[in-house]
Amino acid sequence: MNPNASFDNMTESSAPPSFKEKLHVGRPNVGNREALLARINDMLDRRWLTNNGPFVQELEQKMSEFLGVRNCIAMCNATIALEITTRALGMSGEVIVPPFTFVATAHALQWQEITPVFCDIDPTTHHIDPKKIESMITPRTTGIVGVHLWGRPCAVNTLTEIAAKHKLKLIFDAAHAFGCSHGGRMIGGFGDAEVFSFHATKFFNTFEGGLVATDNDELAQKIRLMKNFGFEGYDNVIYIGTNGKMTEICAAMGLTNLESLDEFIQTNHTNYYRYRQGLSGLPGVSVIEYNEAERNNYQYVVLEIDEKMAGVSRDRLVEALHAKNVIARRYFYPGCHRMEPYRSYFPHSRLLLPKTERLARRVMLLPTGTAVELEHIDAICVLIKRIINGSILS
Repeated sequence: MNPNASFDNMTESSAPPSFKEKLHVGRPNVGNREALLARINDMLDRRWLTNNGPFVQELEQKMSEFLGVRNCIAMCNATIALEITTRALGMSGEVIVPPFTFVATAHALQWQEITPVFCDIDPTTHHIDPKKIESMITPRTTGIVGVHLWGRPCAVNTLTEIAAKHKLKLIFDAAHAFGCSHGGRMIGGFGDAEVFSFHATKFFNTFEGGLVATDNDELAQKIRLMKNFGFEGYDNVIYIGTNGKMTEICAAMGLTNLESLDEFIQTNHTNYYRYRQGLSGLPGVSVIEYNEAERNNYQYVVLEIDEKMAGVSRDRLVEALHAKNVIARRYFYPGCHRMEPYRSYFPHSRLLLPKTERLARRVMLLPTGTAVELEHIDAICVLIKRIINGSILS
């Protein structure tokens, strides 16, 4: 048993489980440390630390092979990747996005003075509801951003049809979806481009980083120019740009973690089903499901809490878990539309987004990943049961 755990034999009659060390959602996975250090030493010996070094080039090539796309462009982070991709596609005016996502999805547009138009979600999938999109298209609309939330693909085919019908650009925010598939095809090759996050909290990380994947060669070339100040060659700037480059040390981490990808996913898979088993039949608590016919990364254990059935609110449950050092998280509370500047720009948006409003009060995530032991999961499940049953209210 992990020495950081402090609990009994997981029975209903034992003392309330607690943990000496905090258990986090998204504590970073680290692959083979020796392999990483060897790459870092190689990098230091070469003294090539950034500017499209050999590790970045190798990572891009391996990502292209893994995702089955012609072009992968490594970036310093996914937010910059979204901003550059949006600009490279010539998006302007208004772009339709879901409000139930990380705020960077909206910020990447607003930063460029593009108005994010929030479209309500499908409460079953948690994704943007494609049935509501066409009514929101105006003469100012230039694109749609779909988000593959929790690694589950959004309505890719329908969004593609809508975008083609109305001549709109289509980007997929695939921050959660590395290693996942749709229709047997790896996420990465859909839409005009897809953007991945390799932030430290993602199951696959490059310390900090992102990636743009696209089969559009012309778009890829434009993104490569824009991420490096518009340089073509040593002293020839042919395009406006910024600094979106990934460093060599981040690429070294990515190459190392890529070698452990199957192990990370297997750990997530095991943890996910341990939670499913431990929480099965608990009133008011449902664990989101994954399509076993597709590839999944299982990096998120997502619960929906029905307060009426559970007898306790999601927020009260999170608070009680925090008191035991289980740092469960509310995602994506309270929704982008309730954050600044959007709540000031669109003060009545909550009335137009009832499904998002409801889901934002119900969703929570539990700790998983390689830093979480199965004994931890068993104890967390016991703890949740006791909170639901009213025997623990801290």
